[in-house]
Amino acid sequence: MSYRIVFMGSPDFALPSLRALASQYQVVGVVTQPNRASGRGRELKAPPVKSLALELGLPLIQPEKLRQPEAMEQLRGWNPDLIVVAAFGQILKPDVLDLPRFGCINVHASLLPRWRGAAPINAAILAGDEETGVTIMKMDVGLDTGPMLAQRSLRITPDLTAGAAFDALSTLGADLLLETLPEYLAGKLTPTPQPAEGVTHAPMLKKEDGRLDFTRPAQELERRVRAMNPWPGAWFEYNGQPLKVLKARADVVLTYAAQSPGTRLVAGNLPVVMTSNGALFLEEVQPPGKKPMGGKSFLAGGREWK
Repeated sequence: MSYRIVFMGSPDFALPSLRALASQYQVVGVVTQPNRASGRGRELKAPPVKSLALELGLPLIQPEKLRQPEAMEQLRGWNPDLIVVAAFGQILKPDVLDLPRFGCINVHASLLPRWRGAAPINAAILAGDEETGVTIMKMDVGLDTGPMLAQRSLRITPDLTAGAAFDALSTLGADLLLETLPEYLAGKLTPTPQPAEGVTHAPMLKKEDGRLDFTRPAQELERRVRAMNPWPGAWFEYNGQPLKVLKARADVVLTYAAQSPGTRLVAGNLPVVMTSNGALFLEEVQPPGKKPMGGKSFLAGGREWK
């Protein structure tokens, strides 16, 4: 049987799911966010899903809000049996959720009910979770509260950044989506309600979330560096300007235990900042207007670090 599927998504995370769907099913339409101004020149930039939809020759709309009459008219005209969502960026209202006969399902980048919300990958790394993953869920009117169809986990290694996890989970999600759909569409897979225990939320990230507060423990700051890479990026003020930290290592250095948080040192040929518990070794940094560089190269640049 042929099913008519509409896909909704916007960033790079959604690309593997759209490509996988288009290879196996009839994707009758794609909905993504409008082009947005970005970069120093504030030029309009298309979301990645738009570029892929055009490459695949799929019909596309970019409504500012799904509730706009012309957007709803197009959705009804596509007459979907199912809507698949992956990091779309808009809340779906009941008139959209109830439109397809198989409802709407979402590829969500966490092991629900942990980390509902906009930034689950970052939140998992920042919290020190041992694993993250993807959940295929049937959507309801709540924020990532719908019943689950399938889950698959990914171990969070000590060096895993949000960017690397993002890439791994986007592929994992697409694979799990293709595995799940046949049984779901055949009526052989019953959605399971999410547990009431263990619910946490991951709000949208802000630039300020990348600020490193050296009154916090070094291990927490090391996680923040990984959780904020590549966006919004970890940073702290140095000589009145933001110094980005791309890679860091926490170490409880007893020799420097008497140093107060924020004290700058050099150890192992690397710039080091003391924290409330241990030292943060800056292995890779990016000064304003410069390319990323190793900590050793940063020190060799004639900058007054101490």
